[in-house]
Amino acid sequence: MTDLRPSGPFRLGDRVQLTGPKGRLHTITLRDGGELHTHHGVLKHEFIVGQPDGSVVVNSGGHEYLALRPLLRDFVMSMPRGAAIVYPKDAAQILAAADIFPGATVVEAGVGSGALSLWLLRAIGQAGKLLSFERRDEFADVAQANVETFLGERPDTWEVVVGDLAEQLPVAAGSGTVDRVVLDMLAPWECIDVVAEALTPGGVVLCYIATATQLSRVAEYIRATGLFTDPEATETMIRGWHVEGLAVRPDHRMVAHTGFLITARRLAPGAMPPDVRKRALKKPSYSDVDVEAWTPGAVGDREITDKNLRKRVRDAQKAADGARLAAGDRGDETVD
Repeated sequence: MTDLRPSGPFRLGDRVQLTGPKGRLHTITLRDGGELHTHHGVLKHEFIVGQPDGSVVVNSGGHEYLALRPLLRDFVMSMPRGAAIVYPKDAAQILAAADIFPGATVVEAGVGSGALSLWLLRAIGQAGKLLSFERRDEFADVAQANVETFLGERPDTWEVVVGDLAEQLPVAAGSGTVDRVVLDMLAPWECIDVVAEALTPGGVVLCYIATATQLSRVAEYIRATGLFTDPEATETMIRGWHVEGLAVRPDHRMVAHTGFLITARRLAPGAMPPDVRKRALKKPSYSDVDVEAWTPGAVGDREITDKNLRKRVRDAQKAADGARLAAGDRGDETVD
């Protein structure tokens, strides 16, 4: 597997991040005979090859460029995307909240554009294993290309499975063999049961979700299984600061909501924590009406139930009756 700490002089094939005039960024791959053309002039790749990381190079117009190997956070923000990425601020929290460690067996779904896959591969090291599941071939192809671009090869610690996690996970991983599971999908509650089977006791499941309704649904589903500890939910926001001499103030812009993280740990077979027993004696904290807001259809096509349809008919009839009554009153007033 390629060294995850690339260093030394720049070589052909290296990714290089160039910071030019007015802080403009250019990310290039060094090629034999390659050139970077801008309105400031031409910078030949051969002037960068052999220079140490952090060097300053000059183009044909006399403009200086700072050359650095891009950090992983830089790469994922500029790489081609087949689907939305997990932003670096959330990826960092995922690694911490899910306790991703060297040598871990980790399951990820879906793979998206491969941003989180890169962070997970770095965290599990060469002794770990990452199983990534993706429903769409196109997204899987983009993700694999991005990972190979950054690492320089296809890591042997990574396996990509194209298909539905709920169907494929029991085939790809035996019962109790997975240490951590990270779910980044629209309806993660649909996969919680197979995840529980695959996780080792004490293992962690983490769901990365975008909306409050998804957060509520997955939390209640996890609780209802009785197979996990009580789920914990968080949201991460980052605000940068301008620091220059005595001019110290918050930046005018910040990276606010990108998603929620919810985590829980797999219980041993037959175990039931004391707080679960107490909660079982209480009435549910949600009603049948709430369930409708939790369905995936709530953010897309919604199938109306017969009961709901009958209620809507009654409401419409009542409204029509009221309208007719109001029209009759207006008619009486006109006659007078």
